[in-house]
Amino acid sequence: MESIKSIAGDKARALYRLIRKQDQVSKVQLLEATGWSLSTMTRTLEEMCGQGLIIESGFGESTGGRRPILYRINPDYGYVLGLDISRKNSLLILCNMRLEKLASRRWEMDATLTPDVLVKEIAAAVHAMIEPLGLAFSSIMGMGLGAVGPLDRTTGFIYPQHFPAEGWYGVPIRELLEQELSLPVVLDNGANMAILGEYWSTMKGSAKHLLYVHAGVGLRSAVMSDGKIVYGAADLEDSLGHMVVQSDGPRLQAGGNYGSLENYATISALEHQARARLKQGRKSIYLEEIPPESVQFEQLVYALKQGDQLVRELFHQSAVYFGIGLANAINMLHPQKVILGGPLLNADPAYFQVAADVAKSKTHTASLYEVHFSLGKLGEEAIVIGAAASVLNKIAGDAL
Repeated sequence: MESIKSIAGDKARALYRLIRKQDQVSKVQLLEATGWSLSTMTRTLEEMCGQGLIIESGFGESTGGRRPILYRINPDYGYVLGLDISRKNSLLILCNMRLEKLASRRWEMDATLTPDVLVKEIAAAVHAMIEPLGLAFSSIMGMGLGAVGPLDRTTGFIYPQHFPAEGWYGVPIRELLEQELSLPVVLDNGANMAILGEYWSTMKGSAKHLLYVHAGVGLRSAVMSDGKIVYGAADLEDSLGHMVVQSDGPRLQAGGNYGSLENYATISALEHQARARLKQGRKSIYLEEIPPESVQFEQLVYALKQGDQLVRELFHQSAVYFGIGLANAINMLHPQKVILGGPLLNADPAYFQVAADVAKSKTHTASLYEVHFSLGKLGEEAIVIGAAASVLNKIAGDAL
């Protein structure tokens, strides 16, 4: 399968990347950003408009002379797909070139959705999406896939565990999708795709150094420096969860570190703590009818919203540990902005505030610069939006 084709010409790619970061921009602004001559800029803009890559979008404010023509990315030059494959749900979206969502399809992952079955359903869903919109399949330029790790971006294999269906460990998922769809596929872990989604949807260059953490079943994290995703020797999005925050602490998952962050600030950790407290005789009005071993996260969230004191204590304790882990990461990575998402943050507004306050209080760089904390703007769609953005990055000749 051929790789995603980037825009031809160094100048066209450079200009496209500049315009992509703006809602709309004038020729004068582009000249100031590039330092090009007027003739070079005019010729390049005319060529890109002729190719349909960009369009004239109106006129800017006059500064004394004629109102300047404004340019923007042509949203209908082509279309891209974003896919998120996770343990509980998988999501597919179709976007235009401005990352505007046109259609979507979700699957609840169960024992029937083996890799072969899901891939065929994805292919059928793509055709079902484009037909009502009157789009030709040839207008689809590629698919981005954010998957649960571990994975190998070079070979296209994924190695996740604990899927409801059999056969997901060691799957050549990129090859399966490319063969079924006849489209090039960009693969990366879900956390990396999520940070791309937040960056291109809400910041577009306003912050270059980011830390993204998704707190749910596990802790998934990604780092961006100078606008580029940071990769290590191994592609492990769960690394933050293995950070030791208490040397004599417990271990909930076989193979993990004792006293690591995932043992305190994950869904599994909260469930374990609640079951242990109930067995010790702690009272909970909203959980008293449930056998301790059967307590699930959804029941904890319900009890929390009803003001249950025990559950409130458990969420607070988890948020404190989460803040300690964030402070450790901030002290090493020095991000400008920390973006937090996932079920734990969504379940309890206080969770975010406690974690952020603890992280700020234990951040060594607090006297040097202020770290900004925010909840992700895209919610559970961060991965698929980022996956679609990864295709646009390839088209623009930008590094993933």
